[in-house]
Amino acid sequence: MKSFGARRWLALGALALAGLVVGIDATVLNLALPTLATSLHASTSELQWFVASYTLVLAAMMIPGGMLGDRYGRKKFLIIALVIFGASSLACAYAPSSGALIAARAALGLAAAFVIPLSLSVLPVLFSKEERGRAVTVLVSMSMIALPLGPLLGGWLLTTYWWGSVFLINVPFVVIALVAVSFLLPESKSAKRRRFDPVGIATSSAALALLVYGVIEAGQHGWGSATALGCMIAGAFVLAAFVLWERRVREPLVDLTLFCSPSFTWGTVLLTMVSFAMFGVMFAAPQYFQAILKADAFGSGLRLLPMIGGLVVGAVLADRLTPRLGIKVVVSLGFALLIGGLLLGATTKVTSGEGLAAAWIAIAGAGVGFSLPKAMDAALGALSPERSGVGSALLQAVRMVGGAFGAAILGSIMNSAYHNALHLGSLPTSAAAAVRDSVFGGLAVAQKLGSAALAESVRSAFMHGIAVMLIACAGVALVGLVLTLAYLPRTAAAAEAEEVSGTTEEGEGVELEGEFSA
Repeated sequence: MKSFGARRWLALGALALAGLVVGIDATVLNLALPTLATSLHASTSELQWFVASYTLVLAAMMIPGGMLGDRYGRKKFLIIALVIFGASSLACAYAPSSGALIAARAALGLAAAFVIPLSLSVLPVLFSKEERGRAVTVLVSMSMIALPLGPLLGGWLLTTYWWGSVFLINVPFVVIALVAVSFLLPESKSAKRRRFDPVGIATSSAALALLVYGVIEAGQHGWGSATALGCMIAGAFVLAAFVLWERRVREPLVDLTLFCSPSFTWGTVLLTMVSFAMFGVMFAAPQYFQAILKADAFGSGLRLLPMIGGLVVGAVLADRLTPRLGIKVVVSLGFALLIGGLLLGATTKVTSGEGLAAAWIAIAGAGVGFSLPKAMDAALGALSPERSGVGSALLQAVRMVGGAFGAAILGSIMNSAYHNALHLGSLPTSAAAAVRDSVFGGLAVAQKLGSAALAESVRSAFMHGIAVMLIACAGVALVGLVLTLAYLPRTAAAAEAEEVSGTTEEGEGVELEGEFSA
């Protein structure tokens, strides 16, 4: 492998900063939705599209984004994507109407569809197999830290400034990342110019968009929604058509033989399962802080700091233990910690203190820090530098669709358990509907009626819902632990992908531009 010297770590810092910005933007909007409803006079449907426009474009364009980076240059498209991301953030901050904000959010999704896979795709180019694990840990840890950091930063901005500041904060970070990528990252692309696969591009984009939109609709209107079911079924058929086409075309968009690699297949599956379980933490904890502990948005963000600490400690320890124990053991330890943290969280009662919350969130965060970067490293180990863009995009696309299903499924589990535990007595129909809608609606009704008994019932039912959902997350993590022990190779699939200095098994290489001496 060609040596890029110490500057490769500075280049990694630039990529990590770009990933941090994208991660924060993905989580910060939810806090601003109530304010946007008032400031832009947005309807419920428009509020949904503020989120969906970003998610759908991201899902549809991720694999084409990886392909274009492989074909024309990963650095080039990273720079273009960062410019679009910064400009779109400005457009979001000063959007005069709901329609303008929806369009700007779609442009943000387009930029993120390039940044996310291409940031990963340059790691097999910059780093040797011995260093790649540490590089993945740095990059993934920054993305994970963005999840709890988004509510913290967003809560402070919304408390201190106007709603546009949650988008405007992206701009200085993007500028720094843009300068750093421009000067520190070498250009790399496939040595062989492959033919375009327009059918593969169209079917992969349509399948991912339909599946994700169907899941979004299921989360909003229930799994029995005709639109949700129709989109998911159509997405499954289009996905099947995509796979059949890719198996017969001479130069496919996606190399499906990647799934013959145990490291790629199980690394991707386990990565998705960790993300599923982590969503349970991010979904339950802020609501608990606000509904039960009566914290505001900024206070909720502060209470997520133990999770950041757990993530960092877990990731650092995992990086040090992997050379001695192997990826299988480290990922297994991560799932075990995650299970312990989730089950501890499920014991939380209305009267539990903040100490218990800090403990289980930190333990769960440490479990994610152990398992997620190393599962991703296992999958990346099977990618050749020549097609790392498309491979990274495929990895992230599978994770994204799995995460979308997880969000909808866990939301349904929690709501169902909450409804089943409510005791509404003889409440009027409209009041009962408000109580069933959410814990916040229930507490508002109880306050209006001056009913301490109703408030207690709502809080207890809500904690029951959280417990059931966290137990379901722990069950998923337990399955992940079993699969890790049974199928994940002990070490990353270093032998399955050729190093940059050589060529792939097909005789193809990767072109590098720029000199990076040690």
